[in-house]
Amino acid sequence: MSTKTDALSEVFEGLGESRGGGSSQKAYKKFIVSFALIFIIGAAGGAITSGGIFYYLYESGKIKGKEVVNNVVEKVTVEEGSAVVDAVKKISPSVVSITTTSLAQSLWGNVVEQQGGGTGFVVTNDGLIMTNKHVIAGATDLKVVTNDGQYYEAKVVAQDPLFDIALVKIEAKGLVVAELGDSDALDIGQKVVTIGNALGEYQNSATAGIISARARAITASDKTGGASRLEGLIQTDAPINPGNSGGPLVNIRGQVVGINTAIDQSGNSIGFAIPINGAKVALDSYLKNGKIIRPYIGVRYVNITRDFASINKLDSTYGALITTAGERGVLAVVPGGPADKAGLKENDIILEINGEKVTDSKGVISILSAYAPGQSVEVKYMRKGEEKTVNVVLGELK
Repeated sequence: MSTKTDALSEVFEGLGESRGGGSSQKAYKKFIVSFALIFIIGAAGGAITSGGIFYYLYESGKIKGKEVVNNVVEKVTVEEGSAVVDAVKKISPSVVSITTTSLAQSLWGNVVEQQGGGTGFVVTNDGLIMTNKHVIAGATDLKVVTNDGQYYEAKVVAQDPLFDIALVKIEAKGLVVAELGDSDALDIGQKVVTIGNALGEYQNSATAGIISARARAITASDKTGGASRLEGLIQTDAPINPGNSGGPLVNIRGQVVGINTAIDQSGNSIGFAIPINGAKVALDSYLKNGKIIRPYIGVRYVNITRDFASINKLDSTYGALITTAGERGVLAVVPGGPADKAGLKENDIILEINGEKVTDSKGVISILSAYAPGQSVEVKYMRKGEEKTVNVVLGELK
């Protein structure tokens, strides 16, 4: 309080001096503008009010503007940096490096051992670790190195049938468990940190950035040459390198909000993470059932875009068209499945599930990831231009 009072005293003191000289009107205008600025912005907080006062003092020559600006910038930078440092300190003890050995065929046709690496994070204090499914795919030998340098033999205990999520187990006790946050509460522009086994050799490397976008959809390739479509992803500009896969994306509270899973190598710092809320469902399922159980609705579909709707003359510019997409030997609606029992048919367009709009970036599978087998969901769909609703009891994906 004393600082603000002294600053105001100097403002009025400076005003008197200026008015007594030859530029009284100019100084008076400066004071009115600055004084108005102080009280208009003042409602936003004392720090901004002080900034308005400093602005006037700089203009009237009472203090050096560069010193003030540098002090303010330095304070903001220090506070932001401290938050990132605290987040890294909090999550680091829970982050592990994963090394894999798998068999691969060489150019000469013989089978050779191939080394790989990734990251994971501890989700139970007795050694359960979450990572990406593609990190452990095809591994014949699996090892985990904890943050304190301890080596453990590990085994895969569960793989998500839908998403790039896997759980591995080591025999350990008293591990530091990562705190899981809320990925639905993320805002674009929010500060985040990634940490992981960069390039498979730089353990617990931390990088910082922001949330660039939410609900992204990509087609990702893996080390086996296969490709899969991933939906509902978090996009971040925090650098993600090979070896970071399976590691945590955390907010500045040090809470895990995503699992780093893919990068766009054609861009600059464009990375993607699986939202942690969907991973929580997988973890809860494993802890309850000993395996990851996912629901299914029993349809094949294509996500609708405006161009797709225009070309195919559809009645909706969004949603999921139930179709085989020309694939032979399969049916668009699984006989006896949940959708079939509810009366859904080929060429129906699923518009919403429990009030959530089905889009190209967040399709049926992504939306259903928040539900469990046996739950009933309300499906809004379109058939021949007419909107209808039906309740569908979700089945278990085998």
